[in-house]
Amino acid sequence: MIYDSKPWLKSYDPEVRAEIDIPDCSVADTVLESCREFASLPACHFLGTTLTFQELADLAGRFASGLRERGLEPGDVVALHLPNIPQYLIAVLGILRAGCVVSGLSPLLVPDEIVYQLNDSRARVLVTLDALVDAKIAPVAERFSTVETVIVAGLFDFAGAQAAAPPSDRLAGRPMMSFQDFLQSSKRLSEDVIRKAEDLCFLQYTGGTTGPPKGAMLTHRNIVANISQYEHWMQLERGRERVLSGFPMFHQAGLFIAVSALAWATAQILVPDPRNLDHIVQEFRQHKPTLMSNVPSLYLMLLGHEPFRQLDFSQVKFCMSGAAPFPVDKIQTLESIVGAGKIIEVWGMTETSPLVTVNPRKGTKKPGSVGLPLPSTRLRIVDLKDGRTQVPLGAEGELIASGPQVMKGYWMRPEETRGALREHGGAIWMHTGDVGTMDEDGYVYVVDRAKDMIIVGGYKVFSSEVEDKFYKHPAVGMCALVGLPNPERPDSEIVKLVVQKSAAYRDVPDSEVEAELKAFARETLAPYKVPKIYEFVEAIPLTSVGKVNKKVLRVRRPGIS
Repeated sequence: MIYDSKPWLKSYDPEVRAEIDIPDCSVADTVLESCREFASLPACHFLGTTLTFQELADLAGRFASGLRERGLEPGDVVALHLPNIPQYLIAVLGILRAGCVVSGLSPLLVPDEIVYQLNDSRARVLVTLDALVDAKIAPVAERFSTVETVIVAGLFDFAGAQAAAPPSDRLAGRPMMSFQDFLQSSKRLSEDVIRKAEDLCFLQYTGGTTGPPKGAMLTHRNIVANISQYEHWMQLERGRERVLSGFPMFHQAGLFIAVSALAWATAQILVPDPRNLDHIVQEFRQHKPTLMSNVPSLYLMLLGHEPFRQLDFSQVKFCMSGAAPFPVDKIQTLESIVGAGKIIEVWGMTETSPLVTVNPRKGTKKPGSVGLPLPSTRLRIVDLKDGRTQVPLGAEGELIASGPQVMKGYWMRPEETRGALREHGGAIWMHTGDVGTMDEDGYVYVVDRAKDMIIVGGYKVFSSEVEDKFYKHPAVGMCALVGLPNPERPDSEIVKLVVQKSAAYRDVPDSEVEAELKAFARETLAPYKVPKIYEFVEAIPLTSVGKVNKKVLRVRRPGIS
């Protein structure tokens, strides 16, 4: 079939190969090589403090030694419940040097969710933030079934302030200590624990349409492969780049950016709270990043922030965007500020380490496309019903991917693993649940998540397509389209548009804006795509990583017309 001929290869930049060699090593090996070669260069900047690669490696060695001294064995899980602060980088490298497994927890999780994830992952050590202990950790610590030690980090531990001290040295019968005390009480690491490429590296949790989150098992080979694919694709200069990312490290995209930056000897400008736009602007001015990486919602917020629009972007090479659709007209607006051709959309998921497709660095970047499959990656688009039959180019279907970046499986979820990882033609393919198309040049377009596709009278309504139309109306700052159950037609749904008004329309009554949007929709959309319900909100709800939270929006509120 056409996808096996890899039609995307003709659109590759000249220096990019179809297949690349994947180093047979661990993630720690890759990072430590950069730490040795670029020892004196900055690894991260945070609130006026800088850690060099040598300092980071030394601190990570002490962290690894501390884990080993407390009896942790290769393969044991350490959970990180932190924002983007230096301790996250130290802990990640330290965990890997000890031969253990990294598992991220969002600081936004509620206590019950924290209990579930810690117990499901069988984490033996929890690293959390001092500001989270009283509200989220202490009340449920008695329910932790496997956590033996709690390490408490402070936001300003590495910013010249006095190190954070936990409220007690015990928590529900288990030792609790500050991050700094943990480091200082640990010996220098005598030698790293050797891990094989097929060993587990990250256990990153991902949500689903039903049931609790699942842990995606990512191996050292998965992560080293994805780093190698992306580095070859982007042709970045080792030791010369600076990246500012709003992706949280507890999310796989943020963790990948962090670890790949360490592997490339790229300085990271850490952003603990991406909603603090003034702080982002301040850090941008001070450190002048050459690379940016954010979810579209953060770029949209920055577009509405005048100090951001006034920055000098001449040194910025690329602005990466992923994890959600980016409206085409908003991309054009952003490029009018940062520079033409600098926005590079990507696509992937936690289960693929995360990258599958990326727009070319030099070549054509097609508006609305998430780019081309990376080297050593196969991609097919298959029938939504049978999950196997390949659809023609240009036709919609489920995106499935095969390559060295595809996960090992779901942690202790054999049934879910069998549903996601299926064998076709002797290869293992990840069934992503994303609906998309591919054009004749091999560019991929994600039109929706399968779970977000709306059925109206037998017709398919792709939410991203309709949202893209509404973003052309000046009243729309942000929007989201969802389907609601239709009690009169169980086989059909009601289309609902949730709108966060733009600054220019903030004081215009909702009823007037709704009338404008209805008229606009009738002119630009097929009748079955026109929303029947309009809801106006102060702020579109976002997930912890900055994606639109459509689960919340599917609840129909009383009184909404």
